[in-house]
Amino acid sequence: MTTYEAARDAFRWEVPETFNFGADVVDYWASARPDHLALIWCDDAGNERRFTYADMAEATNRVANALKARGVKRGDRVIVMLPRLPEWQMAMVGCLKLGAIPIPCVEMLTERDIAYRLENSGATGAITTADNTHKFAGGDALKARLSVGGAVGGAGDGWDDFAAASADAAPDFAPARLGAEEPAIMYYTSGSTGHPKGVLHASRGLFAWRVSAWYWLTLGPDDVMWCTADTGWSKAGTSILFGPWSCGSTVVFYHGRYDPKLRLETLARHRVSVYCAAATELRRLVQEDVSGHDLSALRLTVSAGESVNPEIVRAWRRLTGVDLLDGYGQTETLMTVLNYPPLPVKPGSMGKPLPGTDAAVLDADGRIAPPETVGRLVIGLPNPQIMLGYWKEPERTAANRVAVDGREWFLTGDLARMDGDGYLFYEGRSDDVINSAGYRIGPMEVENVLMEHEAVAECAAVASPHEERGEVVKAFVVLKRGFEGSDALVKDLQDHCKRLTGPYKYPRRVAFVDDLPKTASGKIRRRELRDREFAGWTRGAGA
Repeated sequence: MTTYEAARDAFRWEVPETFNFGADVVDYWASARPDHLALIWCDDAGNERRFTYADMAEATNRVANALKARGVKRGDRVIVMLPRLPEWQMAMVGCLKLGAIPIPCVEMLTERDIAYRLENSGATGAITTADNTHKFAGGDALKARLSVGGAVGGAGDGWDDFAAASADAAPDFAPARLGAEEPAIMYYTSGSTGHPKGVLHASRGLFAWRVSAWYWLTLGPDDVMWCTADTGWSKAGTSILFGPWSCGSTVVFYHGRYDPKLRLETLARHRVSVYCAAATELRRLVQEDVSGHDLSALRLTVSAGESVNPEIVRAWRRLTGVDLLDGYGQTETLMTVLNYPPLPVKPGSMGKPLPGTDAAVLDADGRIAPPETVGRLVIGLPNPQIMLGYWKEPERTAANRVAVDGREWFLTGDLARMDGDGYLFYEGRSDDVINSAGYRIGPMEVENVLMEHEAVAECAAVASPHEERGEVVKAFVVLKRGFEGSDALVKDLQDHCKRLTGPYKYPRRVAFVDDLPKTASGKIRRRELRDREFAGWTRGAGA
């Protein structure tokens, strides 16, 4: 029996009746190892700030008190839209200690994006940078407004300075005892239709996400972990906050431009032992010369969010002497299928299910598929990692569950196949969501913005293959009479999208067409357009 099989067979979920990450993790380590480094923050200008677990315990107490003083209470939603700054961890854990539900958001969201999240979530608090407060123009219902970088606006109707509000608050706080099924955090994730969905997780999820840190990241108190994910991603939660701190590890948090040489310098300078990066980033790093950087502390590299090509896995190993282990997860489930240090790696495979997690592939008839059959990837229920449901969407939540042979399973929306050894291989999405460099982009989000342009009569956004980003957004546009396709119009459409929605969503490719393929009922057949894009494409053939 292999080490993996022994761990899988012996594992049992032991979820406590109540759990508060702030109290049971941050405050625990602050008591057990108060002087141990929790966070090393640095930027591309050479600045650095360091925080022990004791520092973070007090800082998060102050944030909880500051929010409470402004009327935020247990169960309230708080939008946390911050870049990679230590205040992000303070804000997140401060919310959790209070029992408020943080909603992490990427900083690139526009005023329109924020307006939807404010209305949909009913948020009563927001924490962002002073430069981004203008995006919350419609947040009249907000009780607490904290801005990092200084106060904004007049007294009573503006934004309070985060640092000042925290300094004025008491350093002690009694964290809420949250039930295992009580809502604890919410992420918005793009779907193939309509607005982004609110994915609501319980406190049991924050407890359970440590398991991937045990088996995949293999973290301990002596490790230094660096994950480059954006703060609005659920991956940031598991690999920057919940996973590493549950293990008492030190986290490196880098804020600044992407530069391959700076990446390598940061790995060396802070003696990073476990590194997590998107496949797009790793594809660039394998082209660098690492001979001048001391990476001797690095023992493991992992990646998630998009598939890592087998040649990148091999190239990283040749370059650094360190394994690159791919993993699979979703905002709804977090990390569920992974490669593990003791497990032989099969190039291109996502690995095997996390101990405590069952995964299977369903065939076209909804039955458990035999090996090497491509079908729908499902995760067995119950599982504490999996979301409570989609916010205010019980029907959509129910639609993601299916019964097979008397057991309930969660439908991931992805296609996969399982080989005879139990390894799973990703085969694409069963919906139309575009995965570009780890960002999930819903086609309707792009199409809705394009349709506001005066030249657009009709459009469809689909995934198009790209050598570095995996996929990019391609827009097929039918123009109104009086308009003609041109390079200038392409740029105008792209700029239009950048102004009205997150800039990572804009169509990097635009094709002007006379019409779009449709079903008999008039629905656009995005899948047909997508299939045309990928037909005959092989990685390495060009972008």
